Amino acid sequence: MNIQESESIEVANREEIKIGPAKIICTLEDNKKEEYEIEIQKIYKNNNENNKSMLLKVTDEKLIEKTGGIIQGMSGSPIVQNGKFIGAVTHVLVNEPQIGYGVFADIMLKTAKEVE
Repeated sequence: MNIQESESIEVANREEIKIGPAKIICTLEDNKKEEYEIEIQKIYKNNNENNKSMLLKVTDEKLIEKTGGIIQGMSGSPIVQNGKFIGAVTHVLVNEPQIGYGVFADIMLKTAKEVE
């Protein structure tokens, strides 16, 4: 996706993130951006140390059918909840590809500012 073609989205504060439904946005086929359903299962609100801020589970049957869950190349896929950007996919559990982790958007923004 060309960055000039991207849509802007509000960034959520980690306090706004709730256990429950969310979506990941990724491109799997035909260079087409698609949304897939996930569930935030656990939130580590005090995490400022690593990329494991949220435990998530893929619940979208279409994604599970296509890939089995989270696959290599999905790292960095945005996570959206209630219309706000809450973070990005970071890790998958090797033995359970439907389960993975995400990092909070605020950690990503802080890291980006430190690199400037």
